[in-house]
Amino acid sequence: MWLSEKDASDVLSVNERTLEVLREKGFLKPGCHWRSSNDPTQLPWKPKVFYQIGGCREVIEYLHSN
Repeated sequence: MWLSEKDASDVLSVNERTLEVLREKGFLKPGCHWRSSNDPTQLPWKPKVFYQIGGCREVIEYLHSN
């Protein structure tokens, strides 16, 4: 299931900034854990990001346990 950044942060119980940092640090991989909106009105400047909840949850749980 792919959710918006706001909805993903609510479901995963982390804030939106945490998701952004995990992306920037490479823990969340493009195409697998997140993707950018393909809305042409948002490109190329800061398009909305959507997250694949199952994959993101696995990464976050792994990071919490280690």
